[in-house]
Amino acid sequence: MALGLGMAAIGRPHYINVRTNTIAKSDVNELKANGFKVLDAAYNLGVRYFDTAPGYGLAEDLLIQWLATKNDKSLQVGTKWGYTYTANFDKNATVHEVKEHSISKLKEQWQVSKKLLPFLTTYQIHSATLETGVLENAEVLNQLAFLKNEHQIKIGISTTGDNQVEVIKKALDVHVEGELLFDTFQSTYNILEQSILGIRTQLKENGKQLIVKEALANGRIFRNKNYPKYDMFYSALESLSNKYAVSVDAIALQFCNATIPESMVLSGASTISQLEENLKVNTFVLSEEDVMLLKSFSVEPFDYWKERKQLQWN
Repeated sequence: MALGLGMAAIGRPHYINVRTNTIAKSDVNELKANGFKVLDAAYNLGVRYFDTAPGYGLAEDLLIQWLATKNDKSLQVGTKWGYTYTANFDKNATVHEVKEHSISKLKEQWQVSKKLLPFLTTYQIHSATLETGVLENAEVLNQLAFLKNEHQIKIGISTTGDNQVEVIKKALDVHVEGELLFDTFQSTYNILEQSILGIRTQLKENGKQLIVKEALANGRIFRNKNYPKYDMFYSALESLSNKYAVSVDAIALQFCNATIPESMVLSGASTISQLEENLKVNTFVLSEEDVMLLKSFSVEPFDYWKERKQLQWN
């Protein structure tokens, strides 16, 4: 399966996750050193798609610097615009990022993101929602269409929240000068949050690419005493982990591949050891019975996102 590397947990010391101590790096220099090591390891292990954003702290700048040492046309990069990182690597910060879907923010962030060219293949609105009105903002849509044609890149959106499917449906109908604008859709999908399955066929039939993020449900796939309601879920994952001799994260990633095989699934690994465990996804294939069992643990999107909102930055 195609596994990409999402850099959200690499470029900043805090991430929304119930797993703790995944990166013990709050010093900026240590964070950068770890980031370059993980990028090198990913490349050496065969990863060729890298996902970043200005809202991911150092991540976009790290990738720009790292790509300057590469001359490999198989490398592909996706980045986004619309979030600004504001925590300044302060572990006590209360606000970590600020969303702004304005034409001025698009133009400002493009000035940095364009340095990812010629590796940049995908440019997305970061967490597009109906509330910001970005899918109806003619100035923004026209500028994105210009960048698409000028640089021959794909334009997409990332989605979050319990109305992901509704947002994607609206985006699928956005035209600029008679041409459909959006090519890619980066959405949360995992064993617990399966709402994207409802639009998978439409995306596939229209030749759109689905990029899966948060495949590990922000760490909720790992046994956690704070979630006793998931005991049967944890037991099933651990049983499959033993069956295939891999960690539960590889099981969760393989579930995404088994149910939406045409998608690009992102690893959110922040360390080399996590990345190595994730890449064991390519050492086995889940049986139909395994997939059906995991499908049964789907929860209602409203409940999933309500729970996610309660997670802390750590």
